[in-house]
Amino acid sequence: MAEALLEVDDLHTHFHLKNKVVRAVNGVSFTVRRGEIVGIAGESGAGKSVACLSIMRLVPNPGRIERGRILFTGEDLLGKTERQMRELRGQTVSMVFEDPLNSLDPAFTVGALIGEALILHKGLSKREAWKKSGELLRLVGIPDPERRLDNYAHELSGGMQQRVMIAIALSCDPALLIADNPTTALDVTIQIQILDLVKQLRDRLGMGVLWITHDLGVVAKLCDRVVIMYAGEVMEQGDVYGVLKRPRHPYTRRLIDALPKLGRPERRLMPIEGRPPDPAHLPSGCPFAPRCYKARPECEAHDVPLVDNGDGRAVRCLFPED
Repeated sequence: MAEALLEVDDLHTHFHLKNKVVRAVNGVSFTVRRGEIVGIAGESGAGKSVACLSIMRLVPNPGRIERGRILFTGEDLLGKTERQMRELRGQTVSMVFEDPLNSLDPAFTVGALIGEALILHKGLSKREAWKKSGELLRLVGIPDPERRLDNYAHELSGGMQQRVMIAIALSCDPALLIADNPTTALDVTIQIQILDLVKQLRDRLGMGVLWITHDLGVVAKLCDRVVIMYAGEVMEQGDVYGVLKRPRHPYTRRLIDALPKLGRPERRLMPIEGRPPDPAHLPSGCPFAPRCYKARPECEAHDVPLVDNGDGRAVRCLFPED
């Protein structure tokens, strides 16, 4: 088993508003190993993106990391200065955001955007950075890369923009790539191309990948392990095949039941009844209990721990699926 690259342990990130505290992340723990792709999945508002922004120490005000540990190659990122984090971001840990057009500065060409990281972190000259930028565009599958270096972001398709974002993220050979819903706005064929590209790059470069998504289809195609989040907590985690084939948490089961099944037009979709709780007013006990078909009084009486089953699977449920 590969060594742990990233270890998130009991992470709590809250937003302190005027009259309330929004508990976006509540005691989240997971691990990413070298050469492994881990997916974080769940409904909107589950805390997936906030957890990853916490890893990068980019939580916007009034958010604050209350406690926990974020170990990257054994060093706690929460103990590093802002200057040390700036050196880390983009160099050994890179992040790809959901909307590439809003992330790519429209005033600069593609070559300048990629070259900036190479000049800043690698100390390359402008000429060296320009040449390396072309190699990176070729690496991520953009045709005629030398010509594309002179393009601006708005002159590229959505798929190409996302590939440019990946090229920027890979420019300094990061050990860990964090991707926040990077294929959400793309059509299905482009999504598949991006997913295949990430797997190829993982295999070629040996980096760890943390992939945030609400799409279990993406998880099934791309990831080695999956972390299911709900209301800021980890409900279940384990290898992708085991979790999706034999889910043990009722929430995971309901997420899978809500997916359309190809070739089964007679089968009605089964939406999850109710709504996720307000993170500023979380219910006592299990946060999923008000929507759970297996809930009993014990579920709301006290906090439910995340129990490791010893087989690589962990479940936060008093009455898990058989």
